[in-house]
Amino acid sequence: MADPDTAADDGRLMRLALEVAATAVEHDDVPIGAVLARGGEVIAEGVNERELRGDPTAHAEILALRAGAGVVDDGWRLLDTTLYVTLEPCAMCAGAIVLARVPRVVYAAPDPKAGAAGSVLDVLGEPRLNHRPEVVGGVLADEAAELLRGFFRERRD
Repeated sequence: MADPDTAADDGRLMRLALEVAATAVEHDDVPIGAVLARGGEVIAEGVNERELRGDPTAHAEILALRAGAGVVDDGWRLLDTTLYVTLEPCAMCAGAIVLARVPRVVYAAPDPKAGAAGSVLDVLGEPRLNHRPEVVGGVLADEAAELLRGFFRERRD
């Protein structure tokens, strides 16, 4: 069973990731947000900016990891952090998470088309890689899924 403080932090920080995600619509990007925390305190955040930057790698997780690496004393190693993301990471983002040595990943909605934390692939759990973070899925999944559905519904109308 999860530590009640951890579960409370997970909910609080995922809500923040959802708020960050909602800002993506201002620049016509899919609303996905990421928050990087250490000791329950936010050290970096990122929002999907592929359309804004014209960059296929500008995923919320990648931008949060880059910003976090600029803040920590461990260089590119994001030790003692937790990454909160509103959609299950894709293979690219999961690879970056492994390379950054993020010890814990919490995501909201699963991604049955591109998820790499168990849905399509399991990069984060791959035993042949040198790092495997703890993964918690489904935190505020309904809220995250509704944010995504609403975004795509508006595009269809």
